[in-house]
Amino acid sequence: MNDKQFSSFIKQADEPFVGWDFSFISETGRMKSELLSWSYGSIATSLVQNAKSMLDMGTGGGEFLSKLRPFPTSVYATEGYLPNVPIAKERLTPLGVKVVQISNDGNLPFETGKFDLIINQHESFSSREVRRIISKEGIFLTQQVGGLDCIEINENLRVPINKEFIDWNLKKALNEIQENHFEVLKSAEEFPIQRFYDIGALVYYLKAISWQVPGFEISNFKDELYTIHKIFEQKGYFDAKQHRFIILAKAV
Repeated sequence: MNDKQFSSFIKQADEPFVGWDFSFISETGRMKSELLSWSYGSIATSLVQNAKSMLDMGTGGGEFLSKLRPFPTSVYATEGYLPNVPIAKERLTPLGVKVVQISNDGNLPFETGKFDLIINQHESFSSREVRRIISKEGIFLTQQVGGLDCIEINENLRVPINKEFIDWNLKKALNEIQENHFEVLKSAEEFPIQRFYDIGALVYYLKAISWQVPGFEISNFKDELYTIHKIFEQKGYFDAKQHRFIILAKAV
């Protein structure tokens, strides 16, 4: 294997991934996602305007939450990935947001009925625990990554789909939410295309999204990655189907 372009792209993928920021490959046009029929951001922005006490579950580095200002009087954010916590605190604390590190989404350090709005973008959650900490008639908004997300990547790398999440879909999430005393106001599920334009962008993505191929190391997949690189050379891109669903629910 002697391909200077392949080696160059692989080396570029060493760019550090900070918080939850894909701008290194998204803002340069190296990765693009097909649009959904809904906007989590637009829905969240509208809800924040009417909230008094809110929680952002899985805030990452606080990138998204910081853009939802003006905030309610009381705003909290949780984050379970340790390297993101200081990044989130640096960004959000000056804005009046209390950032809380957590280790178990089934046991959150908040009193019963504390929040009238809980938002959650691509973060695991316990429907029972969300119902405990949300007030009656409080609103829960979540956009989730389904278990069939980007399986074409796994197929081309010749690794099985992550079995931990394979059955996570809208139907299962709705069942759990409704069983825990929520009224569903809106729900939808879609499979938009995510397109990569070079092998470096794909490798950068895999290093950031650790659950796609658990334990991913370039050295273990050199041949498979080179085969995908040849797809880029022939077609100009590599497509994978994302799996996304959204739920807007009211506590009853």
